[in-house]
Amino acid sequence: MKRIVKNRPELLSAGDAESRRIVLDVAEGALDRLNAENRIRSIMHREGSVVTIGKKQWDLSKKRRVYLIGAGKACNAMAMAVEDILGDYLTDGIAIVKIAEESDRFRRTRVYVGGHPMPNETGLQASREILKLIDGACAEDLFFCVMSGGSSALMSCPVEGLTLQDEIDATNVLLKSGANIREINAVRRHISAMNGGRMAQRIAEKGAELVGFNISDSVAYGPTGDISVPWENFCATPMGADQTTVEDALAVIRDYDLESRLPERVVRYLKTCGPAGETPKAFPQNTYYQINTLPDSCICAAEAARELGLPAVVLTTFLEGEAADAGRFMAAVARQIQTYGQPVSAPCVVLSAGEVVTTILDDRAIEGHGGPSHEMVLGFAEGAAKAPGVCLLSVDSEGTDGTTLAAGGLADSTTLSALAGQRIDLPLALRRHASHEALAAVHGAVFTGNTGTNVCDLNVMYVPRKENRGGL
Repeated sequence: MKRIVKNRPELLSAGDAESRRIVLDVAEGALDRLNAENRIRSIMHREGSVVTIGKKQWDLSKKRRVYLIGAGKACNAMAMAVEDILGDYLTDGIAIVKIAEESDRFRRTRVYVGGHPMPNETGLQASREILKLIDGACAEDLFFCVMSGGSSALMSCPVEGLTLQDEIDATNVLLKSGANIREINAVRRHISAMNGGRMAQRIAEKGAELVGFNISDSVAYGPTGDISVPWENFCATPMGADQTTVEDALAVIRDYDLESRLPERVVRYLKTCGPAGETPKAFPQNTYYQINTLPDSCICAAEAARELGLPAVVLTTFLEGEAADAGRFMAAVARQIQTYGQPVSAPCVVLSAGEVVTTILDDRAIEGHGGPSHEMVLGFAEGAAKAPGVCLLSVDSEGTDGTTLAAGGLADSTTLSALAGQRIDLPLALRRHASHEALAAVHGAVFTGNTGTNVCDLNVMYVPRKENRGGL
C-alpha cells in the first residue's frame, strides 16, 4: 500500500501507537483507492486517434482542436491522466490547482496556482485565459474538462460590475457564517462568470463538445458505482448545470443575517440581476463521468479495514454541523461501543464522511490556525479520554484543511493529558480557533500533500475492547 501520510513516523511516536497505526492504515488504504489519476486511467485509453471512455468513443483526428481545462483541489492528478492519454492530440490546456507538487508532470498544460479557500489574482488571470480559449472555439472543437471541489474559489472570475475583492470578501464571510456548502455555493455561483455552469454555457454557445470528469464533494450524491457509465442529470460547478437559484442565494443572505456583512455591491447585484443573472439548468448535449463521490470514501475505507481483519461500520456519509460538536458526538459513540457494544461490538472501525463547519462570527476571536477536521479531532479528545485506546483521524480528503497545509488531525485517548502536559487549554484552543497549533504540539497534525481526490471530510475511528485498557 502506498504511504500517503508524510509525517506517519511522528504520529506513531506519541500516544496510543497501535490505535494510531490502525486509523492511519485505513485512511491511507482509502485514499490510495480513491486516487483520480488511477481511476481515470481505468476507464479511458487511446488507440491511434480514437479515445475510448467506457463504451463511448471520440475520433480526435476529426476535431479541429482539443483542449483540456481543469480546476479543483484534485485537479493535478486528473489533468495529468487526461493530458498523458491525449498525447500530441492535445492542442492546449489550462489547469488551476491549489498546490503545485514537484511530482506533477505536464507537457502542454499551463498550470496556475489559484487561491483557496480565498480566491486570488492568479486564479482570475487563469480564468480569463480559459475564457479566451473558449471564445476562440467553434463546433469542431472538443473540450475535456476535469473538475473537483475547490473550483469555485480557484476559478475566481466575478460577473461584470463586481471585483475580485468583492469575491474574496464574500467568500470570507460565507465560510465563517455557519452555512453549509450548498448554501455558500448558491451565493458564489451567482456572482461568478465561470461557476454555476457558466463556463459550460459559454462552450455550448460556441457549439463545441464537452466531455467532463468530475469528483463530487457534495453530500447529495450516492456512490459512483460503475464510473465508466456517463452520469445522467449531472450538476456541478463550473462545467455542469446548477441546481441553485438567485432566490436561493438571497435566502442564504436572509437566513444567516449576512446583508450587512457581505460587500454592498454583491448584495445589490443579487437583488437586482433578475432572470438575466440566473445560472443554466441543463446540458443534455455534454458527457460527464463521475470519478469519485463523497460516499466512496467510506466504501474504500471499509475495504481497507477489512483487509486488516477489522469489522467496519459506516455511521453516516451525511455528517454536517459544527465540527467540534461532531467530534464530541464521535467520542460519545466510542464510549457507547466500549461500554454496551452498541451499535456494534469492539474492536471495530467506525467511519463517517460529510462536511462539518466552523462558525466564526468575529475574526478577532482567531488566534491561530486550523480547519473543520482539526476542530473535530480536538472536540473528540476530551470525551476520548474516557474510552481507553480509542482514536479518531479526520482529514479533508484532498490534503489541506482550513487555513493550514495539514490535511487534518488525529487524537486518541491520551491526547487530552498530552495537551495538559503542554499547558494547552483544549476549550480555549477551540474558542480561539488555534486547533492546528494545539494538535501539532502533541504530534496530532496530519500532513499528506495532494492526495489525488477531493471528497470532503473522511473520519476514521478505531474502538478497541475496553478490557485490559484501564480507564473509566
